[in-house]
Amino acid sequence: MRYLLGFLALVSFSFIGLTAPAVAQQKDKFIEHKVVFQEDGEYAGWPANHGIWGWGNEILVGFVKASFKQTQPGLHTYDPKSAENQYARSFDGGDTWEIKDAYSLGQTAWGHDNNIVPDRAVKPTVLKEPMPDFTSEGFLLTFLRHNNHDGPSHFYYSKDKGERWEGPYVFPNMGTPGLANRTDYHVEGKQVLSAFVTTAKSNSKEGRVAFVRTKDGGLNWDLVSWITAEHEGFDIMPSSIQLAENTWLTTIRTRYENGRDLISSYISKDNGNSWNRLVDPASDTGRGGSPPALVKLKDGRLALGYIHRSEFGSRVHVRFSANNGESWGDEIILRSGDGASRDAGYPRMVQREDGKLVMIYYWNNVNQADAKPFRYIAATVFDPEEWK
Repeated sequence: MRYLLGFLALVSFSFIGLTAPAVAQQKDKFIEHKVVFQEDGEYAGWPANHGIWGWGNEILVGFVKASFKQTQPGLHTYDPKSAENQYARSFDGGDTWEIKDAYSLGQTAWGHDNNIVPDRAVKPTVLKEPMPDFTSEGFLLTFLRHNNHDGPSHFYYSKDKGERWEGPYVFPNMGTPGLANRTDYHVEGKQVLSAFVTTAKSNSKEGRVAFVRTKDGGLNWDLVSWITAEHEGFDIMPSSIQLAENTWLTTIRTRYENGRDLISSYISKDNGNSWNRLVDPASDTGRGGSPPALVKLKDGRLALGYIHRSEFGSRVHVRFSANNGESWGDEIILRSGDGASRDAGYPRMVQREDGKLVMIYYWNNVNQADAKPFRYIAATVFDPEEWK
């Protein structure tokens, strides 16, 4: 078992000359940046491709670890053949982290960026018995995929907060051209659970977003509705919340045909049967774009974390909504100016016991002179009360 002390950096930024529109400057208050996982010679990335869970000050998040391999500037600098899924767990709100490889916890199937050699890989099977009570505190569900386009996808579940995972199990395509799922699910009852999934388009390329549900513990799944339509770009990687008994809000990583990247949002007021588009929470997420990280706060507001990706310096942002996503406040900069290329981001976020938000993402400092080239898993801890 390996324990990594989270590195604490208290930073205050000045953003003189920043040209991004509708930017609210950081208040004169410290924001904490920590390291979740960082090793020389290793590449770590993509928390949004996995899942995050929180229980007060206990946090669990998944990510990928691989061997560092230098490629062209700005691209993923890793060896895909060495990539394996990992989990980081903190018991103190993100100050310190324990790292375990996913295979040792029971996630034994081959998947995209989980390159398990054939003689160790387990083939997913069809679930024969219902999963246990979804409402149990220890129950977790996670989806993994074979590629970013048409999958297929499989899943695991845990009864003990991810200390051990059961599976792998086949996830059905439900009549779609294929599924490339990340983890975005919501418990509605002991055997009822809904999920937001990324499907392939009719050309087998990513993607559209759909809403699915099981009512029998995962034995059968139904495609309830399509949220987005096909277009020349893509809609992928939703992050969603249930606002009320029959009301859902989803935020989606969107790219238009012209290459513009943004975060779009949709609301359903009939329990997921139909959807209406709302204002875009973030109209520009840079070169390559960012998946969203959406959280409903204890005070009723919504918080949306994302990264603006740029080869000349990526930035970590948050926006708040006080009206359930009908409109969003100014773009707030949480981190910038420390040399991150566009190979960064993919956030996930939780609110801990003291009300502070913990946003976890992958980061680097390669644009700084003499900085190490390795990507690492970072966390930014901040108090949403500062922007009320």
